[in-house]
Amino acid sequence: MENLSYTATKPPSLLRKVAGFAVTVALVGLVLMFSALLFMAILIAGTIAWGYLWWRTRDLRKQMRKHPSGGMNMESEVIRGEVIEGEVIRVADSGYRDER
Repeated sequence: MENLSYTATKPPSLLRKVAGFAVTVALVGLVLMFSALLFMAILIAGTIAWGYLWWRTRDLRKQMRKHPSGGMNMESEVIRGEVIEGEVIRVADSGYRDER
């Protein structure tokens, strides 16, 4: 058990500390460089995808500008007597009283 607590290593020398610092700085520089490259690749891919979607939908946007109501004439589409969508608000007569 006495051998476990005994450390035979010497403290690092100045040259070893400087070399370790240089290697650390070089590795941090490489990580930053590759992260910047990855960010640029994602940015370029996103720009290409946005440009592709913009280009493919240009005809649809032109049609939407020509027909802002969606291309339907609402007066000719409504059938009399049929409720398509809406809300009813009842207005009571002034002469009507609730007698309970």
